[in-house]
Amino acid sequence: MDFKSYRQYDALGLAELIRKGEVSAFEVLDAAILRAEQVNPSLNAIVHTMYGKARERAKQPFPNHILAGVPFLMKDLELYLAGEPMSHGSLSMKNYIPKEDSYAVKKMKDIGLNIFGKTNTPEFGITPFTEPKANGVTKNPWNPSYSAGGSSGGSAAAIAAGVVPMASGGDGGGSIRIPASACGLFGIKPSRGRISLGPGNGEAWSGLVSSFALSRTVRDSAALLDALIGPQPGDPFIFQAPENSFLSEVERTPQKLKIAYSTQHPFGQKVDPDCIEAIAQTVKLLSSLGHEVEEIPLPYQEDLLTKTFFMLMADVAADLDILGEMRGQQIQKHEVELTTWLLNILGRTYSARDFAYSRKQWNTISRRFGQIHQTYDLWLCPTIAQAPIKNGSLQSNAVEEFVLKIAIKAGLVPFFKGTKIIDNIAKRTLGYIPYTPIANMTGQPSMNLPLYWNREGLPIGVMFTAKMGDEATLFRIAGQLEIAQPWKHRQPEL
Repeated sequence: MDFKSYRQYDALGLAELIRKGEVSAFEVLDAAILRAEQVNPSLNAIVHTMYGKARERAKQPFPNHILAGVPFLMKDLELYLAGEPMSHGSLSMKNYIPKEDSYAVKKMKDIGLNIFGKTNTPEFGITPFTEPKANGVTKNPWNPSYSAGGSSGGSAAAIAAGVVPMASGGDGGGSIRIPASACGLFGIKPSRGRISLGPGNGEAWSGLVSSFALSRTVRDSAALLDALIGPQPGDPFIFQAPENSFLSEVERTPQKLKIAYSTQHPFGQKVDPDCIEAIAQTVKLLSSLGHEVEEIPLPYQEDLLTKTFFMLMADVAADLDILGEMRGQQIQKHEVELTTWLLNILGRTYSARDFAYSRKQWNTISRRFGQIHQTYDLWLCPTIAQAPIKNGSLQSNAVEEFVLKIAIKAGLVPFFKGTKIIDNIAKRTLGYIPYTPIANMTGQPSMNLPLYWNREGLPIGVMFTAKMGDEATLFRIAGQLEIAQPWKHRQPEL
């Protein structure tokens, strides 16, 4: 199977060819591996390969499932794959090998996905760009000078480059939707608890993280979500099975929806005109399809991100302790990046009251969006506030690094809380992603649709968020928009 033929099909299409005997799973896998070998040296999307195991698996019978035999890549974070290295994007964990699969990974194997590699991620998934010192920068297939986004940047780059039709991802502040926007893909963050993170995790980042996948087509994500949902022993959340499969929802034309949209920036910063134009064009498209679309003020303020969300990122301090226990040795300063160690120190300076207070603020925004969904079915906004950024543009500058290194060495970081330098770092990062973290705090399902490309040929995503548990409405509108304004044919020239 040559790449031209391979690239024409999504995951469901490839699996159908395998079921019909028109092509073997081994041939499909070889096409994926060949493409990976062609593009990965320049993109740095894949950081660990399992070609031998995957080839042996491809020779065996596959289960009777609509995704069986499809080559698949796993993000090197969140979900555990037994017997394979899991670095979490960090030099500190380079020798760590999980002993058991996560429940979701076991389901992936049970339905016949053929995992043949792991994808790059920023250290512990902290940043919205994928530039870890442990594994290097992942580049955007649409233009290698630009970021593939993060933290699922490796998965996004591999899909956009045609290595696989879908790959795993996780989203703790936008980490599925951000790289989906940057790389021109479909990416949905399911409702909190929809997919089990067990047995290794219950609530990752205090409940911010949802693990799932990115894909080129809407129906692939729907089919995979159907396969992965369902509670596991000890899960903190239990969802009833949906009335209809999510795959069937993609094919259902939605009834007239009432959709709110916002384009303001909570920090008062300028939103990229391309992102504004993407929303304007989407509003026109939705109206032409018979939906009612109405602009509303941005339903939250700056403090919700810079104080509430950013403070809870100090969960990193606890994570470093847990990861140290997992590897059998405490993680040291020299083993992690400067930003990671900064968050670690800050996390240890907050009181239990500080943490509990910020966590309780999630209720405020959840209730606010609950009220919005009394009137509107969906909320639409830019996925990110800028077009894809240049590689390295969100890294700390030389002055900041110098000051922080001195502060860390002198034990002065606790005194930096609330200072301009910390505020600038937070605002620079969150200013780029001022929309995505909201659904992580509320737990709502939220998705990126690749409906727009700018004059430079870079993808610009738009984001839809639904009420808690209502992935069905998202899949219906996504399916309708995918037909009305297709994107699958758009491919970067590599």
